[in-house]
Amino acid sequence: MSNLQEVFSRIRETKKEQKKLKEIYRDALVNLPEYKKVTDELKELRDRKKKIENDVKAQLSSELTKIDDLKIDLESDYTVLSDIALNQLVKGETVKVKDEYEVEYEPIFTVKFKKMS
Repeated sequence: MSNLQEVFSRIRETKKEQKKLKEIYRDALVNLPEYKKVTDELKELRDRKKKIENDVKAQLSSELTKIDDLKIDLESDYTVLSDIALNQLVKGETVKVKDEYEVEYEPIFTVKFKKMS
């Protein structure tokens, strides 16, 4: 198995290369007149779409408030679900759940690294 630091460094180098290639791609697009024309048309359509969405939002404000409340409830429940699953795993218990159709689900754990200040 590879060294943790080696893999981390390889990921950083790959991201740098990916970023450089994306910049080349963006530069090539910017130099095409047709791309600019289509981009401008797209902006106009987005503005029209946004106006329509805002009109509908004004008509359905109570439903949208309910959606926001449900989103907050879901985020909270996901946090609780993760905490319970992690606690069960640490205790050595089996971690799985079933839906209404008796389909079993098992957790997937990931590790992310955050830059230390």
